[in-house]
Amino acid sequence: MFLVDTNVWLERLLGQKQSEEVGRFLGRRPSNELFITDFIFHSIGIILTRLQKRAVFQQFVRDLFVEGGVSLLRLEPADMDTVLQTMDSFRLDFDDAYQYVAAEKYDLTLVSLDSDFDRTLRSRKSPAQA
Repeated sequence: MFLVDTNVWLERLLGQKQSEEVGRFLGRRPSNELFITDFIFHSIGIILTRLQKRAVFQQFVRDLFVEGGVSLLRLEPADMDTVLQTMDSFRLDFDDAYQYVAAEKYDLTLVSLDSDFDRTLRSRKSPAQA
């Protein structure tokens, strides 16, 4: 079970350098093994609409949630103390700490291209490793 980070989804959606590797990872995993947080979901919506890629965002929503079985997770306000502590403990930005705490709370493997997670206790897996 994998919590897939923002940069992994965007790598594929925007056809960036590691898009094929991400595609292989997504193709190997049934969608019911993939999770995304509300924070990632909304961040992707903001990024894609700012890039004038509304159709890409609409397809993303259809692929993940309407036709696929990807689950949407969220943290509660009570979890924010843990997010802030995680920021301090591992020198993470808020968005990375949010992802880390969600992975910990739901006992998921974090899949990310962000090496900041390498200095945490849970670390991360790249799409190729996952």
